[in-house]
Amino acid sequence: MSERRVTIAISDGVADVRLARPEKLNAMDLAMYEGIAAALDDLRGAKGLRCVVLSGEGRGFCAGVDLNRLGTETALRDLGPRTHGEANLFQNSAWGWRTLPVPVIAAVHGVAFGAGCQVMLGADIRIAAPDTKISIMETRWGLVPDVAGMALIRGLLRDDVARELIYTARILSGEEAAALGLVTRTAADPLGDALALARTITGRSPEAIRAAKRLMNALPDGDAASILQAEADEQAPLLASEGHRETIRAAAEKREPRFVD
Repeated sequence: MSERRVTIAISDGVADVRLARPEKLNAMDLAMYEGIAAALDDLRGAKGLRCVVLSGEGRGFCAGVDLNRLGTETALRDLGPRTHGEANLFQNSAWGWRTLPVPVIAAVHGVAFGAGCQVMLGADIRIAAPDTKISIMETRWGLVPDVAGMALIRGLLRDDVARELIYTARILSGEEAAALGLVTRTAADPLGDALALARTITGRSPEAIRAAKRLMNALPDGDAASILQAEADEQAPLLASEGHRETIRAAAEKREPRFVD
């Protein structure tokens, strides 16, 4: 696990996933991209998984692509193959969190620059320290966001705001990012808040939460008719599910529901 620069610890249905290259502010090299891909594969196969908290070890979430490695690792220049569904290896490091069946909460501190910002955007919910420095930084280096950032920012920010942030590569504080909608909210202890939120989510029916994520993922591309149909399609099996029956029993017995995966 250390070789691939990502750690995973799962407890009570919550995966605590950490980018683990702290001596480089978790900068993205080929080993990090491959490590995230391997971690995502492990999480998809993890039994009883209900929520993921994604953070970075050390002084920051992720400083972006390791520019010292960008020119030397030939794989970083081969962006074409769709090796992970619709995404290439590099896009998968962000897009993979969005397509993971369970909710993902990013706990962000220190810096989230470039690719690191895009990885953060892959999470369903993003909690940042107020003084976090955040930037969609690619144009500073003569590049464009290509770690699924364009697909993820669509619908998240007003179009002109997104254009300004991408064109200028300016650095935002966590507070400004929250005001714009780039992060969900700020907290003095993002990791603690993210873990507490994850525990709240694990108290809901896992079947319903996974269905809700599928519906939310369908919203950007769906028209009204397809979304209405998707609602009905998801709700029918949930109405007949053990998870729904357990919520009714728990309410009647004045206790917390107990769900079986």
